[in-house]
Order: sequence, then structure tokens, then C-alpha cells
Amino acid sequence: MPVIDIKPEILSEIKGKFAEDSLLSKNATKNSEAIWYAQENREKEIRPPFFHDTDRIIHSTAYTKYIDKTQVFYLCENDSLTHRVLHVQLVAKIARTIGRILRCNEDLIEAIALGHDVGHTPFGHTGERFVSAFLKEKKEGCFCHNAQSFRMLKHINLCVQTLDGILCHNGEWLVEEYKSYPEKTKEMLLKEYQKCLEDESQTKNLRAMTLEGCIVRVSDVIAYIGRDIEDAISVHLIKREDIPAEISEVLGNTNKEIVNSLVLDIINNSYGKNSISFSKDVFNALDKLKKWNYSHIYDSPKKMSEDYKIKAMFNYVMDAILAENLTGDVKIDYENWKSEQSKEYFKETGPARIAADYISGMTDDFLMRSHQELVVPKSFGMNFKMQDTPSKIQNV
Repeated sequence: MPVIDIKPEILSEIKGKFAEDSLLSKNATKNSEAIWYAQENREKEIRPPFFHDTDRIIHSTAYTKYIDKTQVFYLCENDSLTHRVLHVQLVAKIARTIGRILRCNEDLIEAIALGHDVGHTPFGHTGERFVSAFLKEKKEGCFCHNAQSFRMLKHINLCVQTLDGILCHNGEWLVEEYKSYPEKTKEMLLKEYQKCLEDESQTKNLRAMTLEGCIVRVSDVIAYIGRDIEDAISVHLIKREDIPAEISEVLGNTNKEIVNSLVLDIINNSYGKNSISFSKDVFNALDKLKKWNYSHIYDSPKKMSEDYKIKAMFNYVMDAILAENLTGDVKIDYENWKSEQSKEYFKETGPARIAADYISGMTDDFLMRSHQELVVPKSFGMNFKMQDTPSKIQNV
């Protein structure tokens, strides 16, 4: 197989230009500060480290699964609704806008933003709760999507700063000021990750080691808070005039106005500083809007009316994975997935965690098809010769 190497003189010039850190602010993460999760020969690499991380993320299998993962509204036949793949692009765009003005490292911002949600289960945060409850019942820790994103990407050898931003991204935790923790080491990051596998509350204590990680964390909130309102209006769950005036008078009542208000407020209050912060009035309005979204959108009885069926579906499929009692397409997919895992993975990972890892990589549609494959009886056709012999026969 032919191998083409870049000319040394071109490589030298490219590295000189791309590694230029002088354009970044004193608070930004420099390319020269990149720490690799594992040692790697990069002598002939033409890409800056964090730019390289983005490429690895978007070429990963985990990133491919974004295309059919729910953001908020599942089981709605409405093509205009936001899916996970669009959400991460919106986070990346908003974060890069803030990062560009604050002269932060946009490559690092984009890598964190595009990779931050690959660990989400089918059916969004609803599915996340069901998988976590399953793990707790089996005494194998808990499930947090941010830790799962870290878990799914740590094997492709990204930079420590990128993995840290992904682990610490959780936009459900809202504060007035986001401060970075540059003293954090790789070893400290791994301890934080392990704690998140054992205790859901640990995710609230995480602080990103970089300013770029802080930017992505707050951009996650900015990206979903107004967009979810537009989606809720689209499915007739709420009306725009339902948004309290005390909120809309500060932030606006459309996604465009809300995003613009929040981004400009952050820039005004963070420019030249080593933290990312809101003004008090804007933060209070955002905090109220987030709580309003929960009561009127995320926890709406109408939206949650099918959740008991979804929970039953998750539990049935995960129990089938535990018992390795799978058939059809889901069995083929599961066997393929297992063949991609290392021997060390199966030595170090308990059965329930294996089931959680596998199901978290499913799309919404594939989970429903898998459940149907396992539950709904199939026709035998013209005769029994048309059927393969079942690998396992359960007593009825």
C-alpha cells in the first residue's frame, strides 16, 4: 500500500503557522500546551492537536449515532424538531462565536462541543434515567451521559483538555460564573470520571480545566434553552405568550433573541477575564427560564405520558443483553459490537455495564426495532423450513 509523506519543508512551515499561539489571549489554551491522553508519534502530523481531535471525533462510530438520537421530543412525527446532531452543531457554533471574541482556542472549543453528547442514550435524558436505574439495581454504579461521552471517546486518544471539557460539559448545572481549574492533571481527571460512574451527584462538582471547557459548558445551556421552546411551540405543547414577561423582557421570547442576549451578556462580562460569567440580571432571568422549561416542557405530563412504556422497553432489552438472549438484527449488531471491544474491556467491565454501554450507543429507532424483534411474534411463513433454528428456546 503506497504511503505518501508530506515534504519536510512544507511540514515545517505548516507547523509554524498552525502552532501560532500569539494570537490567543493569555487565558486561552495554547496548542503547545496540548497533553495527549496516550503517547503518540506526531512528528509528521500536519494538523494542530485540537483540530486533530475534532477529526477523530467526527470519524468515530459514536459520532455517527448522533443522526437519530432524540434531543427532547421523542415519538413526535415532526421533521422540524431538533435532534442531537443539530444540537451539538449549535453548541459548537455558539461556543466558537464566544471563543473567537474572547480570543480562545476555537479548535479546542469545537472538539469539546462536537464530542460532548456522544454518550447520550436513546430518548435523551429520559433514557439516561432508565439506564442509570438499571445499573443501580444491578449494583454496578450509575449512568451519566457526560461520563459516558468520556468513556466512548477515551480510546481514540484525544487530548486531555478535550476529554476534560467533554466530561465537565453538563449544561444542566447552571451558575453565574464558570471558573476553570488549570491545576487539574490527567490523573485527577480520571478520578473524576470514575466517581461519575459511581455517583450521579458528582457531575455537579466538576470544573473544566480550561476556559474553552467553560465556554462549551455555558454554550450547551444557550443552545438548548431557547431551541427547546421553539420545538415545544412546534408540537403545540406551549404557546409563546406563556413565557413569563419577567423573563422575556430581559432575554426575549424567541430562540434568536434568547441566544443573542445570552451570548452578548457573556462577552460583556467575560472579556479579558479568566472566567466566563453572566450579569446578575441576565443570570436570574436564565435561571427562571430554565426552571420554567422544566415545569412546562421537560416534565410536562403530556410529554411524559409514554415514558412508562419506554422504561419497560429499556429494561426488557437490557435484560435480554444481560442474558445474551438476542435474535435477528440486534443479535448481529451486538456480536459485531462485541468484536470491536478489547479483551481487557470484558475483563474490567461488569455485565450490567456492558449492557449499558451497548444500549447507550443505539439510536431511538434501533432500540424500538430491537424491542420489537425480541417481543413481537413473527410469522413462520409457509412452513418451518423457512425459519432458522432459534439459538435459545425459552419455556413458556
